[in-house]
Amino acid sequence: MSLEKENVSSGEILDMDVLKKLYQFVKPYQRHFYFLVVLTLALAVLAPTRPLLIQIAIDDYVSVGDGVGLLRIIGFLIGLLVLHAVVQFGHTYLSGWIGQVIIRDIRTKLYRHLLKMRLKFFDNTPIGRLVTRSISDIETLADVFSQGLASIIGDLLQLVAILAVMFWVDWKLTLVSLSTLPLLIFSTYVFKEKVKASFNEVRNAVSNLNSFLQEHITGMNIIQIFNREDREFEKFKEINREHRKAHLKSVLYYSVYYPVAEIIQAIGIGLVVWYGATGVFDLELKVGVLISFIMYLQLFFRPIRMIADRFNTLQMGVVSSSRIFKLLENNEQIPDEGSFAPDRIQGNISFRDVWFAYNEKEWVLKDINFNVNHGETVALVGATGAGKSSVINLMSRFYEINQGSLLLDGRDIREYSLDTLRKHIGVVLQDVFLFSDTIYYNITLGNPQISREQVLAAADLVGARRFIERLPGGLDYDVKERGATLSVGQRQLISFVRAMVYDPEIIVLDEATSSVDTETEELIQEAIEKMMQGRTSIVIAHRLSTIQRADKIIVLHQGEIKESGTHDELLRKGGYYTQLHQMQLKSLVAG
Repeated sequence: MSLEKENVSSGEILDMDVLKKLYQFVKPYQRHFYFLVVLTLALAVLAPTRPLLIQIAIDDYVSVGDGVGLLRIIGFLIGLLVLHAVVQFGHTYLSGWIGQVIIRDIRTKLYRHLLKMRLKFFDNTPIGRLVTRSISDIETLADVFSQGLASIIGDLLQLVAILAVMFWVDWKLTLVSLSTLPLLIFSTYVFKEKVKASFNEVRNAVSNLNSFLQEHITGMNIIQIFNREDREFEKFKEINREHRKAHLKSVLYYSVYYPVAEIIQAIGIGLVVWYGATGVFDLELKVGVLISFIMYLQLFFRPIRMIADRFNTLQMGVVSSSRIFKLLENNEQIPDEGSFAPDRIQGNISFRDVWFAYNEKEWVLKDINFNVNHGETVALVGATGAGKSSVINLMSRFYEINQGSLLLDGRDIREYSLDTLRKHIGVVLQDVFLFSDTIYYNITLGNPQISREQVLAAADLVGARRFIERLPGGLDYDVKERGATLSVGQRQLISFVRAMVYDPEIIVLDEATSSVDTETEELIQEAIEKMMQGRTSIVIAHRLSTIQRADKIIVLHQGEIKESGTHDELLRKGGYYTQLHQMQLKSLVAG
């Protein structure tokens, strides 16, 4: 198994295109967002007020022994602290709330978008990468609102407010206080760039780890069958090692930056104390001013330290946003522009000059022409890769034809709404997929219009009711992931019930009996005969014995129709079908 690694890099913080797209998700919550802005402004105004009040308390009341005035300002200070706590709570909660409702909306829109994507998209995109987009990238986006944008704006406003008050109180002491600021800004910039690079590596590692785990856990049976556990474990260790190295880099940068920032802050406070003490001794500066400036510096340096981290959060959020929007803007969807939605159809199918390729010009089907009339059974046979499954994929519009036309009851299938088209076509595949849920859910797929009585009636028709009722809980039995607690034959029978319970006018069976034992196959064949009565049926089968009674057999070879006719007619021709028939007879004799 090979796994394409994903590489991502940070984008620009002020990517206006991405920010405009994000704002579309903020629009429904504009009033909440504007209130958050008001709370942010309030925090910026409240930040420098506490040191200012302490300065006034010391210089105007403590120094002159005014106890009444001191009590009054202490009461005012306590009220201010309570107000600050309430505003801080509102700001933190509201920013987190906005972030969560927005990512809920984005995740919902993303999943709805994925549900409409062509199967070709999933053929070419690793599932682990889509999981990363839907979970990790969107969680990163939540941080933009809870820790990024609002917090950065709040920190910048707080810095402006503190600086304004500091210059208003004493501009000389302010300049002394800011003498170490260039050093802090330089170290913060270096830290930001280093952490940004390490965050990129972490995001790459997480995405690659998700993709690797998803692919290899899904394919665990292949790994064990071919005894590749040790080799795949070594590959996992290497990816995990890269993940650890990326995280340790960011840990190292944080470990260095915060002590350096503390030292720079301590130097700044030391300079303030030295210069301020000189002013106090010379009676040019009051003690309250000196104490308040020490508090101002602590308040001033804290947001600068945090801004670097928050800029990286915002930057990675922009990267995640651009990847999410790139996926949302992917137009590999099946256009559902048809409006024809009849309650019932006849089931007449016509392929006219149909050409199809999964990849451009690599034709899988070439100039396919055939008709299936209402109530007829047509079988498609041919070697692996002949194009049999492609024919039925086109009927349900899982893929679109490149040239020609495909008609249902004389209308182009694109004139039908997708919901209507697929409702009238029941498909049973060789590889049965069951969800980790009850048998009842896997048959109805959550459709409330299908009753338990209808499910049991369909199970009776297939012959599946007996084994279902023997299971603990019957229809409520949990089949676990991919139906792991059921046999291959039982899973196939459930897939038949799932197709029949919708009462479709067209039945498509893609190798539906190739994975079951002979006894189960006989049971299914009997059910199929009942199900096909009055319905149009298209059957793909390797076992030619299962299609001998078909009204028409079409032989495909390398995407072209080589022969068509009944079983007896094709045997008399002595062509491709005869060769296939003789090969199967030899394999049965040899077996």
